Amino acid sequence: MRGFETGQTVVRRDVHRAGRVWGELALRVVAGTGEALVTVCAPGAKARWSELYARARAEGDRSLRTEAFEAMATGEWELAAGMWQEADLLLWKPPTSWFSINAFFFPDGDERRLRN
Repeated sequence: MRGFETGQTVVRRDVHRAGRVWGELALRVVAGTGEALVTVCAPGAKARWSELYARARAEGDRSLRTEAFEAMATGEWELAAGMWQEADLLLWKPPTSWFSINAFFFPDGDERRLRN
């Protein structure tokens, strides 16, 4: 894995099996080692998702979210600007893995609590 500097902004791209990007999220590098790339995303970070998914997130409409995933299954979507909301997100990505381990921290009074 290419080395990244602490504090650097990187973009996570989620790619559909057909090779099209269906989501992008701006992340800040916390640590980049041979073991993992560790990044964070705070509410307000720029994102791009499929148009329906971006609308579903902005409006809190679960039925639109279902439509967005159905459109993704067909490979028919356009990207639209979005914004990360609510949770602080911590991502731990091993160098050669196709996955990351994500921890979501939500406000709880004056603190942040791990939800999932």
